[in-house]
Amino acid sequence: MTGVLPTVVAEGRAQQYEGRTTTIVLLTCIVAALGGGLFGYDIGISGGVTSMDDFLKKFFKTVYNRKHFHSHDQDYCKYDNQGLAAFTSSLYIAGLVATFGASYTTRTYGRRPTILIAGLCFLIGAALNAAAMDLWMLLIGRIMLGIGVGFGNQAVPVYLSEMAPPHWRGGLNMLFQLVTTIGILCANLVNYGTQKLTPWGWRLSLGLAGVPAFLMTLGGFFLLETPNSLVERGQYEEGKRLLRKIRGTDNVQAEFDDLVEASEIAQTVRHPFRNILQTRNRPQLVMAFFLPAFQLLTGINSILFYAPVLFQSLGFGSNASLYSSVLTGAVMVIGSLITIALVDRVGRRKLLITGGIVMVLCQVIIAIILANKYGGERKLSKGFSSVVTVLICFFVLGFATSWGGLGWLVPSEIFPLEIRSAGQSVVVSVNLLFTFAIAQAFLAMLCGLKYGIFLFFAFWEAVMTIYVILLLPETKDVPLEEMVHVWRKHWFWSRILPALDVDTLQETNVNKNEVENGFT
Repeated sequence: MTGVLPTVVAEGRAQQYEGRTTTIVLLTCIVAALGGGLFGYDIGISGGVTSMDDFLKKFFKTVYNRKHFHSHDQDYCKYDNQGLAAFTSSLYIAGLVATFGASYTTRTYGRRPTILIAGLCFLIGAALNAAAMDLWMLLIGRIMLGIGVGFGNQAVPVYLSEMAPPHWRGGLNMLFQLVTTIGILCANLVNYGTQKLTPWGWRLSLGLAGVPAFLMTLGGFFLLETPNSLVERGQYEEGKRLLRKIRGTDNVQAEFDDLVEASEIAQTVRHPFRNILQTRNRPQLVMAFFLPAFQLLTGINSILFYAPVLFQSLGFGSNASLYSSVLTGAVMVIGSLITIALVDRVGRRKLLITGGIVMVLCQVIIAIILANKYGGERKLSKGFSSVVTVLICFFVLGFATSWGGLGWLVPSEIFPLEIRSAGQSVVVSVNLLFTFAIAQAFLAMLCGLKYGIFLFFAFWEAVMTIYVILLLPETKDVPLEEMVHVWRKHWFWSRILPALDVDTLQETNVNKNEVENGFT
């Protein structure tokens, strides 16, 4: 290539891509997606463990006393304890810090070593939690799990997006969300089974995180690196050989040319975190912040973290609350399967908009019921308890078919190669920051806002739905290395982005007519 190095990959080669979804791609993606299972297990296990009497008596005696000896006007507040919230949220602040180190390893050493580090950290954290003798040992174990979350959530979505062919990228990337929901369901089932194993049931719940961690670590040794990562690190021949292997065809020149061109652009970027702040990357940066933030502001993690606690606060018995948690976990799995079937057919935008509307309606109706039928001496009747459970299930279904998986999928597919690791770090950091903040604040917010907590989240769900309608372009079927052109055709982002240099457009065979037609 001569002349000025292009700042965008040539548009139009995607039509020349050949290949299929091979068995080796499916197997490697399933192994990598186990990172989502660990993430989901840790989300689901926390709420059940923090509602177990043996766990509370050992580490949080004040909460235990409040749970069993309180007046009815404190129903919303009996679990309000910052130490108990820290048990849940410490994992996510550790993950937030770890993701910046994970960005370096992902870019410098590859996606596979980063996934291996995540698996090892999960193993150590699970062992410490299961053997915890005091609160500090418990928190250190959670921090190790958090480091695993940081490394895993950094590498796995990128790995899945890069391994998948463009027309199946949505479905294969959604494996991360599917396995996450299976992890949540397994955690709820484990909690349901261990709650009566006095006094060590909580240890078994926490320790069983080591099983998927072991499988992920073992499988990580057999994972293939992605062609994108190999080319990015200068291993062109190995990258092309691997690309032929995973696409099941020798005719991969068009896709390989896109990878090489993206890699050459990436090599000019020495400071990806500084580069991501440039105007030409503004749409991706805005999405990297708002998409994960909105995912958490749905309130889903509050329900998943504290489902047993929440249901008990609403008057459900201990067994009934854990049973309801299992039910919501099963709905998450069903929703993820629906998304896998639809995401590459109907696209990302329609699913996000539909899911947002469903979540708003469910949260508002729940708030109305609780405002009129629960509080003080009033307990939810059996009928209204069933209605609330059904509404929460529909809310979870709405989330699982939209923001659950797409909140990870869309950010993982929008960044050009030169800032992909940095961009994913921003996504994971924002996700974990909001996860930490909401996990730490939820019990206090439930105590203070009472039924208003559902209206709080409904407001944000309405905001994010409008955001998608106005600002998120459709990314279905667009190859990763050509995603940059999507923003230049969007009604709003095309006004923000700087104009492409005409010589650069010639260099990359981009039609100058796009400039004249207003696509810059």
